[in-house]
Amino acid sequence: MNEIELEAIIEDYLNGKLTANEQSAFEQLRNNDPIVDHKVVAHKVFLESLKQYADVMSLKQQLDAAHDRIDVAAISAKVKPHPSRIIRMFRNNKAAIAVAASFLVLASVVYFGQTRQDDNMQLLNNKVIATQGTLNDIVRVVKEPKPSTITPARFGGSGFAISSNGYILTSYHVIKGADSVYVQNNRGESYKAKAFYTDPVNDIAVLKINDSDFTALGALPYTLKRTGTSIGELVYTLGYPKDDVVLGDGYVSSKTGLNGDTVSYQVAIPVNPGNSGGPLLDNNGNIVGVIKGKENKIDGAAFAVKSKYIAEALNAIPQDSLRRRVAYGKRSSLQGLKREQQVRKMQEYVFMVKAY
Repeated sequence: MNEIELEAIIEDYLNGKLTANEQSAFEQLRNNDPIVDHKVVAHKVFLESLKQYADVMSLKQQLDAAHDRIDVAAISAKVKPHPSRIIRMFRNNKAAIAVAASFLVLASVVYFGQTRQDDNMQLLNNKVIATQGTLNDIVRVVKEPKPSTITPARFGGSGFAISSNGYILTSYHVIKGADSVYVQNNRGESYKAKAFYTDPVNDIAVLKINDSDFTALGALPYTLKRTGTSIGELVYTLGYPKDDVVLGDGYVSSKTGLNGDTVSYQVAIPVNPGNSGGPLLDNNGNIVGVIKGKENKIDGAAFAVKSKYIAEALNAIPQDSLRRRVAYGKRSSLQGLKREQQVRKMQEYVFMVKAY
């Protein structure tokens, strides 16, 4: 299948012109080939942008036609008393004024239309990062049995260590409104934690484990990436959409998040409730972001807050509080290892977060 044939199939797929068998086969191709999946997402965004542009041009044509039907001279002839300075100015410049008025109306429609769209996108973003219990929210209800002294968790997510002495970074919306928080490692050991630092704007929270049973971790194997991440760069995430840690593979599909949000990357990675707060890493073991949420109107579009804002959270914590903190821009000890070796080392530092 060449590029032209693929584009034609994608367009038929988005317009609902494929048969049931063809649609099933194409969706299987999307699941197996991330490049094809990315092309579908990009083409859908392109078609939506094209429709918006066509709507604006249609409105402009309607405004121009309305202007052409206005008999400005006849209206001016009926004005009494004799023309004042303002009316003379209008008569001398009526064409320019009418055109300007048309474009002012058009600009107002476009502006307020865009404002409504931005509001809708912001509402969607709020659902992605704040609404508990929806499929767009990357948090999950934890239903495992707990000791009788602890009530069942209301919701939860993932987190990862940013120091060896029990500081865990997660998404703010995972712990928002919680009375108490626990973190659980890959061996099933749970520890009491509390919110130490929160950044609701960038959806980041730092937890501090306050539990006498907690043993300090070894030196963190990953680092924070100092430079930006390129489109198409391969990335992966570890998190807890279920009781065992889950690996998700993909690539960066955009340098901006929802509605051009510069705080986040858009990534083509399958994420599910429970992944929020999990680390996003490149192949060299550098943390490039933290999983935040997913778009419900575009398939294969998840979002991750960039590592720059993780660094800002670290800088907000007193330096004497952290021990063996995650390095920023240094060489990761995961670099050069195969993926399964990286995951084996990483999962010691990734936690399930349970909010009560």
